[in-house]
Amino acid sequence: MSSRLCGRALQTVRAPPAASSGRWTRTASSSSGRGSMNVFNREMKKRQRNWAAALRDGHQYDYLRDEVGSRVADRVYDIARTFPLALDIGAGKGHMAEHLHKDVVERLFLTDVSEKTLKQRKQTEIPTHCVLADEEFLPFKENTFDLVVSSLSLHWINNLPGAFRQIQQVLKPDGVFIGAMVGGETLYELRCSLQLAETEREGGFSPHVSPYTAVTDLGNLLGQAGFNMLTVDTDDVQVHYPGITEVMTDLQGMGESNCAWNRKSMLHRDTILAAAAIYKEMYGNEDGSIPATFEILYMIGWKPHESQAKPAKRGSASVSFGDLSKLNQPPPPAQS
Repeated sequence: MSSRLCGRALQTVRAPPAASSGRWTRTASSSSGRGSMNVFNREMKKRQRNWAAALRDGHQYDYLRDEVGSRVADRVYDIARTFPLALDIGAGKGHMAEHLHKDVVERLFLTDVSEKTLKQRKQTEIPTHCVLADEEFLPFKENTFDLVVSSLSLHWINNLPGAFRQIQQVLKPDGVFIGAMVGGETLYELRCSLQLAETEREGGFSPHVSPYTAVTDLGNLLGQAGFNMLTVDTDDVQVHYPGITEVMTDLQGMGESNCAWNRKSMLHRDTILAAAAIYKEMYGNEDGSIPATFEILYMIGWKPHESQAKPAKRGSASVSFGDLSKLNQPPPPAQS
């Protein structure tokens, strides 16, 4: 997915979203009140996703979710086991479920905060059950799922440590969580261009791109939530657009517009024009297009179980680190 045009061309050859035979469950959602951990307006995010799902040509904005969903699915296949029951948090239109097979995942629960988005879920051979629920309040019992996955949803969570704890709780012992979320370096080109333009034209700047989690914090958050055998890696997905207007239009079509409480709701026309010029000057390609970088953080964590491999006890080593350099040296000659 090296370009926006390529991403959208791929969409045109795929079957349109179709309703599957999965059942529906509606749960009572808790609205997050303003508090110390409340960075995002979750109600606004719900409205943004519903608005994006109602677009007649909304499928053309799915290219990033489809790409990342396939990469998360690849990580599921890396684990040599079958999962009888799995949960997809923030599943959207089933961007990851369409890449899974029923011989790997036998039954799947899909959750999302947007009912309109779930209604457009893509056809899959896996028996599915849709649950309308906020990612911050999982309505499931402890020790329920063998696998929990999430793709491009958790970066809008206010209490990310709490969300990880809930995921760990609903997993069965020896269950695995595989997720992907947007990282802190995402859209740095857009962020820098808007800040410079707004400072020049208005004498100061406000946040227009949401704050994201840094990769250096992710492992600690997963460990504090009770996961072990952690794997965290990053991947940059770069998409090329004609201009800054197309970048912001596609973010809106994805349902990925800023919903932070401290966001500035309006941008002056002069500021946008200045930001567009700065964007092209600082980051523009030779063909006139501009890049937008999405830093994707991938994570894998396991719920502890007695069958899992454990590190050796401290002090149980039989070889000193100081002796490692001598291992390849020939032994001293025997004395007569």
